[in-house]
Formats: sequence, structure tokens, C-alpha cells
Amino acid sequence: MNAKKILVIEDEPEMRRNLVTILKLEKFSPLAAENGRAGLELARREKPDLILCDIMMPELDGFAVVQALRTDAQLAAIPFIFLTAKGEKTDLRSGMKLGADDYLTKPVSKSDLLDAINARLRRAEQQGTREFKPDFSTHEPLTHLGLTPRVAEVLLWVAQGKTNADIATILGITESTVKKHMLEIFAVLGVETRSAATLRALEVLARGR
Repeated sequence: MNAKKILVIEDEPEMRRNLVTILKLEKFSPLAAENGRAGLELARREKPDLILCDIMMPELDGFAVVQALRTDAQLAAIPFIFLTAKGEKTDLRSGMKLGADDYLTKPVSKSDLLDAINARLRRAEQQGTREFKPDFSTHEPLTHLGLTPRVAEVLLWVAQGKTNADIATILGITESTVKKHMLEIFAVLGVETRSAATLRALEVLARGR
């Protein structure tokens, strides 16, 4: 079985080397780029299985990279994980809305890094081998369940495996507001667990309503 190709786009040399070393030790096949422009060229050439990308970089920042990927039919489905500095939470929201799948805060622990990578690769594999392909580009179909647009937006991110804290960051609301919206989701859908709500959402997103 071929090793999965992971592209690391990171302008800080030491961080880039560390990530590449961890990936090599875990039997991945790492590719490295020192800025967004070089990373995008490498992605187009190598078609990696997953991309780890810093946000603030010279040449082309992480937002521009994910935007370019999501508008390229050949690269749009590649799982994309942002690497963020601690103070970039607000900016992160924009990135998630542009189509990033996840984010990790630097310095990232080896276990968090590998957990995030493996989870995203598994999900990509499942989506690639089944006809069941949810469309996460809009929350609009979820409003047909009887949810308000804002609550439907929360469910959209829940269906993508985001925690309440993640959703609060992405949507720019408090965690307590997310919890309130979750209770509303449970009540409207007639379910009691996050998993059940996720399954219902995925069914709707896979068929468009």
C-alpha cells in the first residue's frame, strides 16, 4: 500500500522540519513548501492526500491557498488543515468558511497532529468509496428540517465533526449560544444525541434537502 502524501506548507523552517520528521516516522510521504505559492504549485503537481498549511505566510497566505484549492476541480476534495498561531482565532473563522476542514494551534503535539490527519484521511476515504456524499457548501438544505438559518449553520458544522468550541470560533458566537442552538436542534429533530443529529444532517446534505 502506498504511503499517503501529506503536503506541509509552512514558512518557519524549524516547524516545517519538525512536521516533516514526524510524518516520515509515521510512515507518511511528506512534501514540504516554504510559502503558499510554492505549496499551491506542489499541490497541483503532486495531488497530495492531505494538506497542512500555515495561515500567515509570505507570497500567498493560507486563506488564498485554500480558496485556490476549493475552486480547482482536481484539488477541491483534498482534506485541508490550518496550522494557526494562538492569536489568530478571528482570522480562522474566515478560513473555515473558505473550506478548510480543521485547524491545529501551534505548537501542535504529535498526538493531536496525527489524530487530526488520520480522522480527515478516514473521512475522505469514506466519502470517496460511497455514493453517499454530503454537500457541506451551504446550510440551506438544513433549514427544511424546520431550523432557523443560524441554527442550521450550527448543525452544518456539527455534521462535519466540529466541537462546540470550534463552532463558536468559526461562527463568532459564544459557546453557551452554541449549546442553546444544540438543544433547539435536538428538540426540532426529535433526537437526544449529537450523533443522531449528525446522521440526520448528513442524510439531508447528501440529497440536497
